Amino acid sequence: MSAKACAAEADHHSGFLKFFSALFYAGSSFLVTVVNKTVLTGFRFPSYMCLGIGQMITTLVVLYAAKTSNAVHFQDFDKSILFKIFPLPLLYVGNHVTGLASTKKLSLPMFTVLRKFTILMTMILEVYILRKTFPKRLVYSVLAIVLGAMVAACSDLAFDMEGYTFILLNDAFTAASSVYTKKKLDTEGLGKYGVLFYNALIIVVPTLLASAFTGDLHEAVAFKDWVKATFIFCFLVSCFMGFVLMYSIVLCSHYNSALTTTVVGAIKNIAVAYIGIFVGGDYLFSWTNFLGLSICMSGGLVYSYLTFNSTSARNTDGPQELKVHITEDSIRKYSTN
Repeated sequence: MSAKACAAEADHHSGFLKFFSALFYAGSSFLVTVVNKTVLTGFRFPSYMCLGIGQMITTLVVLYAAKTSNAVHFQDFDKSILFKIFPLPLLYVGNHVTGLASTKKLSLPMFTVLRKFTILMTMILEVYILRKTFPKRLVYSVLAIVLGAMVAACSDLAFDMEGYTFILLNDAFTAASSVYTKKKLDTEGLGKYGVLFYNALIIVVPTLLASAFTGDLHEAVAFKDWVKATFIFCFLVSCFMGFVLMYSIVLCSHYNSALTTTVVGAIKNIAVAYIGIFVGGDYLFSWTNFLGLSICMSGGLVYSYLTFNSTSARNTDGPQELKVHITEDSIRKYSTN
């Protein structure tokens, strides 16, 4: 009985960590969106790229200070790091560039809907790269999300081929980044903090050079509101929240699957999508589009319920137990021949 009690307590503890890490990611993602919106729209800061650089530098400073004080531990830099972290830096850059491009081309609700294809892509990549299997009910909920996205996209009255191309590329980069982040977390010497630190370290210099080459850095330095304490405060909060967001993504991927992390991000966008229908002025309403949006969001909620519900967790363990029985039967069969 004591062993069973310990196992139940461990399962409860694990379930709490899974749910808390997902909730932490959703909250961080929402807050960083608000803060970034304040800096980029409220103060009209001209550079998305420089804001991203600030977030990378904050990540490096915080983690280096934590490593120096022995608060966290990860491998020191050497040549093997480049092979261990690859291809995460390339995927991150591709995700960032295509994300910004698609944001400019699409309305906020359609951007949110078409991002749902990331979920299907993540599931496919987890099957082929991480060799995972999923219960049928989870697969059906993902298909419902994609179906809703397709219904909404087909009725988009502001169709933009270039925008759709960028958003689908962004979906692919995001899915690949999520799956490879999950894979790299198990790499010896890296862990959660090593993945964060070295990904930012490798990316920050090329991003800084690109910003200087395009003139983006000059516009950011010449920004007139650097003398305002309120802007400096919001900029620093945005930089810190960027680090918190990246940490929450890695944490959620560590305790959950890459697919769950992707779906949690989609669920967070429910409020953003519905608010965007009434605020922003760039959404052309149609009942078909609205129906697709609602189906998409409902599928995401069902997935979340099945993932974090204890009954669903027991059902998920069923196929794994069946595989064990089959293996044992096979061993006995061959041993008697």
